[in-house]
Amino acid sequence: MATAGHNDSSESEDVSDSSSESSLDREISFQQACRYYNSGGCKNGANCQYLHVCKFALKGNCRYGAKCKFNHDVKALSSRGATSQSATSDPKLTDGRLYQWQLDDGKGWKDIDNDDVIEAQYSLPHTKSIKIYNTQYGAVSISFRNVTVVDKKLSVRRLSDGNSSWVWYCMLHHKWIKYGEKDVKGKASPVSSSDIEKKFQNNPASSITFDIGGETYEIRFTEMLQVGPRTKAKVTRRPLFQQKQKIAGIIQGVQAVSLRSQPEWQFEGDSGTWHKYKTRQSGTSTESSITSDDMERRYQGNPQDSFTFTVSGQTYKVDFKAMIQTNLKTKNTRKIRRVLV
Repeated sequence: MATAGHNDSSESEDVSDSSSESSLDREISFQQACRYYNSGGCKNGANCQYLHVCKFALKGNCRYGAKCKFNHDVKALSSRGATSQSATSDPKLTDGRLYQWQLDDGKGWKDIDNDDVIEAQYSLPHTKSIKIYNTQYGAVSISFRNVTVVDKKLSVRRLSDGNSSWVWYCMLHHKWIKYGEKDVKGKASPVSSSDIEKKFQNNPASSITFDIGGETYEIRFTEMLQVGPRTKAKVTRRPLFQQKQKIAGIIQGVQAVSLRSQPEWQFEGDSGTWHKYKTRQSGTSTESSITSDDMERRYQGNPQDSFTFTVSGQTYKVDFKAMIQTNLKTKNTRKIRRVLV
């Protein structure tokens, strides 16, 4: 059984690292140039999920042409991921489940037990990584930025049944905003998440443009950036979370996890240590109106919910979507997280 230890939900609005995100669907991964290959070497070699091709050739603007030291045979490499998602022999299709997360040590792909835990965190746009325990390889850290295993010679992938729903987000004012929804200023983008996904499915190496206030913005899929006349913002694509159902008499996913572990909600303290949400002594100055169990009930009801509670007479707002807690008086924020204990 794989259990989650913690997840890294920190995000920055800095766009200096424009490496593309991957859903591990092959037709997406193989349309993106490997940044490590383009930097001089990739440790994954032929097993890399990305194209070992000149990133400028992929865009059609390499100034070195035939003299370039990097591969320019884009068509041959891209064809590796061109298999139809409906093909039963396609390696990215599951065995009938909605999705499957797997690890490979070089001897073949093996399922990760209770991978609903991974899927639930992967579906949140702000979550950068997760650490799972009790796998056959011990503790394993998975980076969601490019879907790789950190500091171990393992590969990880997400298989889909071909029916995953994908949601697009943009980092605005240090918060992930779903395309089509209103931002902190009450303005909604003129392009919806579904519009972007349709364009992306048609050509993962292309882009989509839209206008706001007379200015044109472009979402570049290969760079996962939204570029405007004066700004750049990170873009991410994550699956809409679906809980697995009971299959062939075996309870899958979150239900199975709940038999072995208990979700606990925590907030980050000033020293970087994490503290459990719990009831303080009633009638005292430190009395709290929220507990970890209260938060879990709200989360199960709506993983995108937000609400307020009080501690020591101060009012705080919890935002599950952003995974932060905000003091409404001081405006100070703290990270929150959901772990299995």
